[in-house]
Amino acid sequence: MFLSSPYPGRATTAAFVVAGTLLASSAFAQKYRTAAGLRFSKNNYGLTVQQKILEKTTLEGLALVGSREVSATLLAEQHFGILGPSLNYYFGAGGHLGNNKDTGGFGGLDALAGIEYKVAFTPFVLSLDFKPTIEFNSDDWARFPTALSVRYILVKEKNNGLFNGLFGGDKDKKKVKTKQKSNSRRGLFDL
Repeated sequence: MFLSSPYPGRATTAAFVVAGTLLASSAFAQKYRTAAGLRFSKNNYGLTVQQKILEKTTLEGLALVGSREVSATLLAEQHFGILGPSLNYYFGAGGHLGNNKDTGGFGGLDALAGIEYKVAFTPFVLSLDFKPTIEFNSDDWARFPTALSVRYILVKEKNNGLFNGLFGGDKDKKKVKTKQKSNSRRGLFDL
C-alpha cells in the first residue's frame, strides 16, 4: 500500500534536493593526499597505501598475505564526497598477481566499491569495502571478499574548505602590493 501526499510535488522535490546535495558535494572528495595502513578481511590481511593522483582519483596498492597465498594488487579509485570531505564512497578497478602454495602463480581482475571516513581530529581514515575478483590460473574462479582498512594520513590535503580564509587564515594566497598612480600634476599639499 502506498501513502499519498496532499502535496505530491514536494516529496519529489525533497528527493531531488537530497540526491543533489549528496552528488554536488563530490567536489570535496578527500582530506588527504597519501595514507598507509593495515587491511583486514576474513581470509587475509596486509598493507594498504593510497596516493591521490588527480582531484578525486587515487591509486591504491595492496600487499596481502593469507594462510596459503600472498598477492599484490593495484587499484585505481574514484572518490565521491557524502555531505563533505570526511565521509566518502568510492569505486575502482584494477588487477592482482599472487602465488598460492598449492597451485602456484595466479592473477586476476578486481572491482571495488567502498566507503571511507576520515576520523575527526585524528590522522586516521577508516574504510570498509567490497572487492570482487575474477581469478586466472586458480582453483577459485571468483572471490567476493569484504575488508576493513585503517590508514594513517602521511600527507594532508591543502585546506581548500568553504571557510578557508574567511577569517584571515589563508596562508596560500600571496599578498599583492598595489602601486599608487603618480599624477603628473601635484596638488597644493603634495610635497
